[in-house]
Parts: sequence; C-alpha cells; structure tokens
Amino acid sequence: MQQREQRLNKNDVIDFFNQQAAQWDEHMIRYDDVIEQIMDNARISEGKDILDVACGTGVLIPDYLERRVKSVTAIDISPEMIHIAESKFQQDNVQFICGDVEKTVFPKQFDCIMIYNAFPHFENQKGLIEYLGGMLKEGGTLSVAHGMSRERINKCHAGIAAKVSLGLISEEELAGYFTPHLEVLVKKSDDKMYQVVGRK
Repeated sequence: MQQREQRLNKNDVIDFFNQQAAQWDEHMIRYDDVIEQIMDNARISEGKDILDVACGTGVLIPDYLERRVKSVTAIDISPEMIHIAESKFQQDNVQFICGDVEKTVFPKQFDCIMIYNAFPHFENQKGLIEYLGGMLKEGGTLSVAHGMSRERINKCHAGIAAKVSLGLISEEELAGYFTPHLEVLVKKSDDKMYQVVGRK
C-alpha cells in the first residue's frame, strides 16, 4: 500500500505542529463521553504514574488530574506545543519534556502510557510500541487512542497533514504490533473512537 510506504521527516513533523500549536486548542474536537471511555480502557486511575506521548498542548492533562494520578510526564517533539502546555499547567506533579520520545531515556517506568491523537505521525510504529512497552511497570498499560473514528482521522490527515501522517492502520494490525510484547486488553474501532490497549 502506498500509504504505508511513505516516509516521514521528523523536521517536517516538528514544523507542522509548531505552526498548528497556537490554534490547536481552539480547533480541538472533544467528546467527553469518548474521553471517559478511553481513560477507563487505559486504566488511568488514582495514584498512577502517567506518560503522555505526543502530548501536544496538554489536552488530556485535566482528565489525568481529575482522576488523581500520582504524576504526569508529558513529552512532545514540538517546542511550540510544549510551550503552550507549560503555560497552562504548573502543577508540581506535571512535568513537560520537549524531545523525541524514541530517543529519550526516562528515569522511571510508568503505570500507563498514552498516545492520543498522534500515532500516525510516528514512522517506526512497531519499534515505538516495543520501546514504550519496555517502559511499563509490570501490569502497566500502553494505549493508542483517537477521539474519533479511523475513517474520520484518515480523511482529516489526507488534507494538510498528508506530509506528516502515515494514516491510521486498522485496530487489528495495530493489535498485531502489541502482541509480541503485551497482552491486548482492548481492540476497538467504531464511528466514535479508536483504541488499542495492551498490558505488560
């Protein structure tokens, strides 16, 4: 498939999201019931250490905090996205990192790792799942989620984001990336959301 043969340039990804950052929150589409389900499926709950990969402007941080998590480590490759996120959240238990998650060494493991509305922007997707799976505590969960349908995501990404997106693969294919490393707990794709969750 041509969609899967495309290569991504990380500098293009950084430039794209730097340009989008100022309007990101204004244009964000969010359904609270879907977010609740995504959080439940990912087992985000009180006392847990969370890693938010490609956190953007921190769109899920209020949801983590509402669930009384122990800590949130939020990383994004776009300096402008991180700058906005840092301006919004100054809680002691929230830390921001501007960097490439695939090249970042974290000082601890996590109970829950979330990739929300971002997976198509990673080129080495199998490698990413393996790497992040290795950063989970025993019993921890890795979740790849989108707050809308796969069809809608791919339609959106076929426009201005085409250069920085590989498109969203099927939940079955993604679950196949998980299975060598994690037990698949959730595999869901419908007209409201998309999510695959694995447990270490």
